[in-house]
Amino acid sequence: MLIGELSRRTGVHTHQLRYYESQGLLEPARGNNGYREYGSDAILTVTQIRRLLEAGLSTAEIGFILPCATGSGPDLEPCPDLLDTLRARLHGLDDHIDTLVRSRQALNDYIHTTERRVSTLYPACDATP
Repeated sequence: MLIGELSRRTGVHTHQLRYYESQGLLEPARGNNGYREYGSDAILTVTQIRRLLEAGLSTAEIGFILPCATGSGPDLEPCPDLLDTLRARLHGLDDHIDTLVRSRQALNDYIHTTERRVSTLYPACDATP
């Protein structure tokens, strides 16, 4: 199938499919006319790529993990270093979440402190009709 058909069948834009190819995640054959030609297995591969992206993995990580992917769900064969890679990514996400929670709290502190000052300095602004 050509790239347009793969795009229609997977719901993934053609520019994204080309990007996956540039990252080594998809390997289409080339027809005599130079067009990309994908086998029927490309649909499953694109589905796997999309699910792994949804899990927060980078395309580099996906390139490492993709050979271990089986089926359209979160099914992975226990390839060497696979769990270490997944756990490292999870740890990174946990760290990022912790940072976001701290940032959120700091921002809330600024908002609440400023709101208290507004109600103290400008009581008329705080009046409700």
